Amino acid sequence: MLVCGGLFVVSAQSSEGTDLRPGRYDDLATLTDSEADRAADLQARVAELTQEVRDLTDKVDDADVRRYRRQVEHLEGPAGLTERDGPGVVVTLSDAPQEVIDAATGDKKLLVVHQQDIQAVVNALWKGGAEAVVLQGQRIVSTTGIKCEGSSVVIQGRPYPQPYVVEAVGDVGRLTDALAHDAYLKVYREQADDPTIAVGWDLDIADDLTAPAYDGLLDLSYATPVTPSGQGSDPAGDRP
Repeated sequence: MLVCGGLFVVSAQSSEGTDLRPGRYDDLATLTDSEADRAADLQARVAELTQEVRDLTDKVDDADVRRYRRQVEHLEGPAGLTERDGPGVVVTLSDAPQEVIDAATGDKKLLVVHQQDIQAVVNALWKGGAEAVVLQGQRIVSTTGIKCEGSSVVIQGRPYPQPYVVEAVGDVGRLTDALAHDAYLKVYREQADDPTIAVGWDLDIADDLTAPAYDGLLDLSYATPVTPSGQGSDPAGDRP
């Protein structure tokens, strides 16, 4: 009985309230939707707590706090914590039509949108002087990660399926020029024009865009390399 009791305690501590032997996830679409809803709830909670901290800070009658508060407010715009409005561009990337994918006999990697394709658009827009960039409705900031997970792309903890919509507020001439002269995107557009590949590329000009303020976590997390690395990859290389 003592041994069994000890095993129960160890199992409870190890599981931390979760199932130690979860069933297989056969319905990936349902799992993705569930995780997206959970991430949205957590993000809303973060925004609520952040506003609560701001309200409490405003009530503190202290010269040092007021000074630091003014410094923070000055940096909120460049950090992406305030809404931006103005003219800009909208780029939409999408996978090839299903009939093209079904007819393909070789490697189908070129027929779908990859993480590096989205990142190339975002980087080109920054080079073009974008004041704010939004991907799938999420404001892009310096800590935003864009990564592929299966057939979706995860942005700030939330999975999104294609098509991928990138919006940028800024000088339209500079933004379109940066997109047109980016070496990586030139290859992408050539493949978009190739009927055997036909990945989606659509560029629209908008007279008025609204980039919402970033409302996610502000804590920085980073990795430290075990050994120094001075080698890098060529960002202008061909698509996979």
